[in-house]
Amino acid sequence: MAKTETPDIIYTVVDEAPELASASLLPIIRSFASAADIDVATRNISVAARILSAFPDYLTEEQRVSDDLVELGDLVKTPDANVIKLPNISASVPQLVAAIKELQSQGYALPDYPEDPQTDAEKDVRKRYDGIKGSAVNPVLREGNSDRRAAKAVKEYAKANPHSMGEWSKDSKTHVASMSGDDFFANEQSTTITVAQAGGAKITFTGEDGVETVLKDGLKYAEGTIVDGTFLSARALRDFVKTEVASMEPGVLFSVHLKATMMKVSDPIIFGHFVSVYLEDFLVKHGAEVEAMGWSPNAGIGDLEARIKGNAALEADLKAALNAKPPMYMVNSDKGITNLHVPSDVIIDASMPAVIRAGGIGWGPDGKAADTKCCIPDNCYAGVYDETINYFKETGKLDVTSCGAVSNVGLMAQKAEEYGSHPTTFEAPANGTIRIVLDNGDVITEHKMEKGDIWRSATANKAPILDWIKLGINRTKATGLAAFWLDKTRAHDAELIKYIEPALKEAGIKIPIMAPREATRFTLEEMRKGNDVVTVTGNVLRDYLTDLFPILELGTSAKMLSIVSLMQGGGLFETGAGGSAPKHVQQLMEENHLRWDSLGEFCALGESFKFLADKGDAKAGVLGAAIEDATQKVLENGNSPERKVGSNDNRTSHYWFARYWAEALAAQGDDAELAAHFATIAKELAEKGETILSELQAGEGKPVDLGGYYHGDPVKTAAVMRPSATLNAIIG
Repeated sequence: MAKTETPDIIYTVVDEAPELASASLLPIIRSFASAADIDVATRNISVAARILSAFPDYLTEEQRVSDDLVELGDLVKTPDANVIKLPNISASVPQLVAAIKELQSQGYALPDYPEDPQTDAEKDVRKRYDGIKGSAVNPVLREGNSDRRAAKAVKEYAKANPHSMGEWSKDSKTHVASMSGDDFFANEQSTTITVAQAGGAKITFTGEDGVETVLKDGLKYAEGTIVDGTFLSARALRDFVKTEVASMEPGVLFSVHLKATMMKVSDPIIFGHFVSVYLEDFLVKHGAEVEAMGWSPNAGIGDLEARIKGNAALEADLKAALNAKPPMYMVNSDKGITNLHVPSDVIIDASMPAVIRAGGIGWGPDGKAADTKCCIPDNCYAGVYDETINYFKETGKLDVTSCGAVSNVGLMAQKAEEYGSHPTTFEAPANGTIRIVLDNGDVITEHKMEKGDIWRSATANKAPILDWIKLGINRTKATGLAAFWLDKTRAHDAELIKYIEPALKEAGIKIPIMAPREATRFTLEEMRKGNDVVTVTGNVLRDYLTDLFPILELGTSAKMLSIVSLMQGGGLFETGAGGSAPKHVQQLMEENHLRWDSLGEFCALGESFKFLADKGDAKAGVLGAAIEDATQKVLENGNSPERKVGSNDNRTSHYWFARYWAEALAAQGDDAELAAHFATIAKELAEKGETILSELQAGEGKPVDLGGYYHGDPVKTAAVMRPSATLNAIIG
């Protein structure tokens, strides 16, 4: 096949467990691909690489790195893109600060993260770091809408080998608590830009003194773009938290479920309000003192404990304040890590499904299971989890041996609905009014606010909306059952419905449009009957549902396949969620056992090769078909990673995947050259299997040194993740 400057496949370098797994899997992929003259290149979008690429002027020439995210952002807008994207860190401030400190310790002269920038230089540094926070990668790469589902082999394996599900009781006290109003849902205003309105715009704040400040200028809205503006009242939020803390029932844990990673501006602030209300007794007494130490409630209790460590009086008062409040849902009860420890520790799309899968149970500070009050302040999507909990209280746990598969078609192209993860979210600096003002003078949203209120805006462009509707129709025809998850009483959803209804009429198909709560029950009822269902949703619900339903029906969301048909003809293949990745890294470092499952990578790799085949590369099609066989055998033969030291882990699963892949290629009859080449490899992998597995597991149970968490040493990492000299010699 003729080569171009663009690699055939680009495999992303990311963070944590997915990247450790790549150190083992990628050499196998490259070896097999090279036999078909297919080039597999990498581009580094890890949080460490993004930090380094943002500060070339602080680094030596040898330390500087290219901005691969910018390059990929350009590539995905072309027909040549074929990108396999692994889960990457969406950095919260504590994660960002930790990564900076690690890089500094490795000799990179990076500036500290300025919490309160005063000088122009500090403001410039803060602006660069803020560009790395939160979901900075996904909006750049997702130039298409999401088609996310479980591969058939994965679903059938889950039904035949059911994962554990907690028992639900009708008397369970687990429930969702949300604000009664004055939240993002209640205050939303939305409009669709007309031809006359298309063009530039700005966001302004006007104080009670009449002085106008431009919060954001240079915005551009094309005709047909849906533009939203809304805010959440800080006063109403704090009243809500106080009420929920005061109304706790005995034996029930208190918890909050947010997404301080993706919603990088709004949710850390909301998290901070929960922390400061929960610690009000302590802060009345010591607030000024700990603030002088540099502590902010937005950083969480963990950061507070670190700053006051060694101060016996403060430590005693903090302990007393916590003991005086209801017990908290714990991230790690053994280590005393609470729900309010770190803003990035409790991510709603992973934490709520975990509670639901367990039968409404969380773990308390005493290490015992208990019912849980789940605070989800904003009502935009809280009803999904509330209805799910109510449904299982009524019907009991889901039977995963017979339930249907739930897939998702998600609107996300061109940064659609990127609430909170971009620079159009603000904390009101004073009492006043925030407006979106078009260049023609039209004011399309206007909100009167109090100091500290959280305002946000988001957009969805016309072309991605129409593409999303078309994809939803096509997936419905292929699957049979579907619903658009939209609430006609919500301002933004009402604008989307104006696009959907005529499109459905033109296509001659009836797909129900249901509010999220109603759609949740519809989907749960149908999947319980054994029917497959497509959920057609906006961006945030895409994120939430592609964890909720897979965790219920498969036991994990890491095994989902996400195919993003890029709008200019390229392909982006995502490999599943990475919410559990930090725990996996911790276990590897302590016990040299990595339980991360690369099944999502196997599925994405197969689709990537098929994409090349569709463009005329016959050998790629042979490789892709063989991957399906290999993946199915990994599942059928129980070669997937397990939790305990001494059992299968990520590295042993890669050996079996390579062996089955080689055997499938040797057995196929479409390409004699590939069959002959891989027959030799398959024979060696089988004959030396016992030796390879022994070498892969020889170091288990002992701590390992990776040379860093965010920016590991490649040599040390390779030694840990490729410990079999025999396998390495065969693969190359």
